[in-house]
Amino acid sequence: MNPRGVVTAVSSAVVEVSFDEAVPAIGEVLHLQDKPTQLLVDTVAEGGLVTCINVENDTTIECGASVVGTGAGLQIPVGVEMVGRIVDALGRPLDGLEAPKVSQYRDINQPAARTAVHANVNNDIQETGIKVVDFFAPFVKGRKVGIIGGAGVGKTVLMMELIHNVAEKSSSLSFFTGVGERIREGHELYETLAERQLLKNTCMLFGQMNETPAQRALVGVASTTLAEYFRDEQKKDILFFVDNMYRYVQARNEMSAALGQVPSEGGYESTIYTDIKSLQDRLSTNENGSITAIETIYVPADDLRDPAVQMIQRELDSTIVLSRKVAEQGIRPAVDLLKTTSSLLTPDIVGERHYQLSVRVQAILQKYESLRAIIAIIGENELSVSDMKDYRTAQAIIQYFSQRAYVTEELNGAKGEYFTLEETLSGLERILDGKTEQ
Repeated sequence: MNPRGVVTAVSSAVVEVSFDEAVPAIGEVLHLQDKPTQLLVDTVAEGGLVTCINVENDTTIECGASVVGTGAGLQIPVGVEMVGRIVDALGRPLDGLEAPKVSQYRDINQPAARTAVHANVNNDIQETGIKVVDFFAPFVKGRKVGIIGGAGVGKTVLMMELIHNVAEKSSSLSFFTGVGERIREGHELYETLAERQLLKNTCMLFGQMNETPAQRALVGVASTTLAEYFRDEQKKDILFFVDNMYRYVQARNEMSAALGQVPSEGGYESTIYTDIKSLQDRLSTNENGSITAIETIYVPADDLRDPAVQMIQRELDSTIVLSRKVAEQGIRPAVDLLKTTSSLLTPDIVGERHYQLSVRVQAILQKYESLRAIIAIIGENELSVSDMKDYRTAQAIIQYFSQRAYVTEELNGAKGEYFTLEETLSGLERILDGKTEQ
């Protein structure tokens, strides 16, 4: 028999329920007896007092209302019917169409698949056509790429360009998860995908910035659950785009504050690392298929030392760091070439030629930073011939990675550019050899 209780306190997104006998489990969904409002059990205290999250922000809940347990966790609809649709964290349509008619549901709070592996993954590099990405952060199937930067430096634009260049040519199923972002951006993406006839191979889930913290946090988990279904049951390879992973942390933090939990470092929730890692571990590859994750990460106050940003970074294979200083120079995408890193930039994965070029480029960029400090004191004219040559070469390399995007054509009237990896490598070789880049 499912446990039954009574609401004893209501405070915004938090509802307390008292149970006399049997108590529900943590993560179990409770329903109000007279309506389908869902309450998610967060903590269970002695004496049968249960603290719940008001998932749907139902403002009509009153003390004394009867509550009944369901014996199950929060479920999301899964199936091929979800492809081409845009839904919220609970699977409800946001595109104005009828709810998807599905026959299967999955609990969104499930552990990462034990079969998740990297060892069995072929180092399948997907060309993106974006010079700075292909060179510094190779896009490898089944791995995770982070696009990190402060507000307004081009994170979403770069992700949209990746969707345009990669998803359009890929046979993989694409997911786009909007966590705490503006609905305008979701609408623009929807129209873009529809225009390019990509909706038929895309699932979209949104927890908009005006939604409750619970729905903003749950949309990331729900989207992951749906991606796992297609990977494991449909044997699909998944391109998983998330904008913005920091907003997931922020939503979790707001929920923690509402529950009265004591914060940890930087004011974040005490279980921040566990929450990040449990989600990231599920974005994995196994013998059934792969999930390749591309995540934007907002950097508060442009501080890369922020604890949440660093914790997310630990789970990534590649990090593309966008810089406000670079953006102010008119370079797009505004990538900080020295701070952008990848554990996949090895001879075994990218080949000896690419790897050796990256070593040469990084060395000359490092020297460029040192020379800039010297020039600020003594001026360019005091540099040796050799140092001046390296300084000019580094400047040419920085400018070389500037590239016009397809997704901004309508805004600036400039036609987008696509460069093959061979073109990128050859261009860098010409610059390093002292030849003028055409």
